[in-house]
Amino acid sequence: MTPLLALSRLIDKITTGVGKMTMWLILATTLISAGNAIVRKIFSVGSNSLLEIQWYLFAAVFMLGAGYGFLRNSHVRIDFISTKLAAKTRNWIDIVGIFAVLIPFCLISISLGWPFFLQAYTSGEMSQNAGGLIRWPAYLLIPLGFSLLLAQAVSELIKRLAFITNNGPDVLSGEDAKSDDQKNAEALEAKLAEVLAGGK
Repeated sequence: MTPLLALSRLIDKITTGVGKMTMWLILATTLISAGNAIVRKIFSVGSNSLLEIQWYLFAAVFMLGAGYGFLRNSHVRIDFISTKLAAKTRNWIDIVGIFAVLIPFCLISISLGWPFFLQAYTSGEMSQNAGGLIRWPAYLLIPLGFSLLLAQAVSELIKRLAFITNNGPDVLSGEDAKSDDQKNAEALEAKLAEVLAGGK
């Protein structure tokens, strides 16, 4: 199990690096979008290439950041049910979900997305909009993003199996494992309890 956990830590490190990079892409998308809006309003000038780069960057954030979302446990989860389950039950549910749904979905998406990218790359496909961009960088995000998500799925699977076999901690417990929504809900509950206690 030790070599697998080492692999998991390596994948987590790569995923974290990619995830932090996508945060800067959000800033770039916001600045380009704001610049486009200002130039269009003040000078009545627009640029299809700048509009399309916004879409490319947004797609990059979504596709490249999916694995980081999985690592940080910020994906959609039914918290009010999962928090009531035993730790091993939660981990078994994740193992089944990763094996039966996530890994096959990633493999299918990669196998469908790669030829789509290759065709656009070899043909030099361009946007149909005047002054638009080449299309293959956007298409490349499909197999690349799902490859990163697949790698993180393998990492999460290793961590769940390590816990089930008593070879690692429960990554689904503790503050770091809680989703942002769950943390916000707990903070609101604590604040409400504090207000109610102060009113007595």
